[in-house]
Amino acid sequence: MSSGVTALVQRGLTQIRSVSAFPIHFFLVLAMAFIAGAQTSAPLLQPEEQSHSIRGTVINEVTGSPIPRALVFTGGMRFAMLTDGEGHFEFELPKPNTGNGVESQGYTFNSTSLVARKPGFLDERYGRNLVEADAAPGAEVTIPLMPEASITGRVIFAEADPALGATVQLFSRQVQNGIPRWLPAGSTRANSNGEFRFAELRPGLYRLGTNELPDTDPADRIVGQEFAYPPVYFPSVADFAEAGTIQLAAGESVHADIPLTRQPYYPVRIPVVNGEAFSIPMIVTVSLGGHFSPGYSLGYNSEEQRIEGSLPRGEYVVEAAMQGENAGAGSVHLSVASAPAQGPSLTLTPNSSIAIHVVEEFTSNDGMSSGVWNSNGRSITIHGPQLYLRVSAEPVDGLNRGGATLRPPTGRSDDPLILQNLAPGRYWLQLQSGRGYVASATMGGLDLLHEPFTVSPGSKTPIEITMRDDAAQIEGTIAGTGPTAVNAPHSAGLAPAYVYCVPSTDSPGQFLELVASFDGKLEYGSVAPGTYHVLAFKTPQPDLPYRDAEAMKAFDGKGQVVHFSAEQKTTVQLQVISTKE
Repeated sequence: MSSGVTALVQRGLTQIRSVSAFPIHFFLVLAMAFIAGAQTSAPLLQPEEQSHSIRGTVINEVTGSPIPRALVFTGGMRFAMLTDGEGHFEFELPKPNTGNGVESQGYTFNSTSLVARKPGFLDERYGRNLVEADAAPGAEVTIPLMPEASITGRVIFAEADPALGATVQLFSRQVQNGIPRWLPAGSTRANSNGEFRFAELRPGLYRLGTNELPDTDPADRIVGQEFAYPPVYFPSVADFAEAGTIQLAAGESVHADIPLTRQPYYPVRIPVVNGEAFSIPMIVTVSLGGHFSPGYSLGYNSEEQRIEGSLPRGEYVVEAAMQGENAGAGSVHLSVASAPAQGPSLTLTPNSSIAIHVVEEFTSNDGMSSGVWNSNGRSITIHGPQLYLRVSAEPVDGLNRGGATLRPPTGRSDDPLILQNLAPGRYWLQLQSGRGYVASATMGGLDLLHEPFTVSPGSKTPIEITMRDDAAQIEGTIAGTGPTAVNAPHSAGLAPAYVYCVPSTDSPGQFLELVASFDGKLEYGSVAPGTYHVLAFKTPQPDLPYRDAEAMKAFDGKGQVVHFSAEQKTTVQLQVISTKE
């Protein structure tokens, strides 16, 4: 007999003892009938006794400790609440109405999305704290939040006085399309004490630098001489390439002071020969000692057709780029001594356009249909490589140059592929195909699948691409894909694995990102033949530096090195790699 029924019987017997007007056997018979009825009807009441709630805990992803007073809410903010002192939350879900005024035994949601937020933790609405939870009765989830990292510091003059109003730039080391590079991550102004702070930072590598700061103190003024504080990069260097790297862990706060040194500045002028022939605006960048140096400021005077401003003593490369449809670029070397400097004339040259020749070695006629390109209200029928091949160029140095994409179709039947608007610089070729695979991509004798190419003013060497359709296949199993921490044990099964095929530097092949099924099975039928380093992870790896051979050495001994042959199926058995290893 259940404890609940026993309690009811005991209460009934107590009441029986207090009533003497009825025969005792009558109450005993009634009590036994009640017990039998309760036992018989218990299965029928079970659905009503089921939980109508989603419950869970919000935890610190690093320490695993519960987070109190975190806001947890569902999509659309229909339900929201704060966690208790132990990080727990629980939403009571109403049962839906059947339409005739009677509640059904179903529930309002089959599944819903839960989001958790709290100051001091990263607020990534579409990132790692957006958890898909099963809202079936009794569902319980764990939502991990990553504590924010921060960088604080002071900008000070050489005399240790605070540098009021100095602008500090933050740069983060990121990987885009397998290319590691330093990218701007924000800027801020120092307060009256010279203090600055960058908050809500993810774990990673960072650099700091200042912008030029004019010296406006009347006491330091010398008639006919301008003074300023040139850019400085933490800890105290003038070249961005030599700047110190700050490595932040989750929840870590690092203090970094940046000292400024006052220097005399001298007027500089650089005539632009043909600026009127190009689109505006003009973007002017300054490199100190040949290295791009963010923080210097020169401008373009369109009326006088010249670049002008002021710089301290040094050897510089000044680059100018005109943006827009009629784009061009140019650069000059500028030497600034202890006097005003007149640079050599800068001539803008149109950005390069490089033709792409595609050789199709397909054995199947699949994918031979045509498509329609819509642009500015005009529909253009496209065929062949225009239909399935996407080509772009990413600069090796992402600080000061943009990339390039294919020219839109013009409507001609023999319309070639043209990679347009390439400013001088070094680029990686990016290729995506909706049909077959890229067997090779070359420029002259350069293998563009493994090496970047250089664009100079007037570059015309075409890119040669060979397409094939005799792809290899991959199948296999991935171990270590157990129940996920965020939705076990009530959510639907296992976490998928994220599989990356990285081609060897001495082998053909193309980088490939795959997702295994929830039961750890992997199957894909379009792998470019070649030798690959195949890696599996529990979470996506958008920052995998697959184009950096030195950085990829960190994965030596992990995963599996596999050779894929044309039209052959290769089986792999992988163990997931934890990102914390």
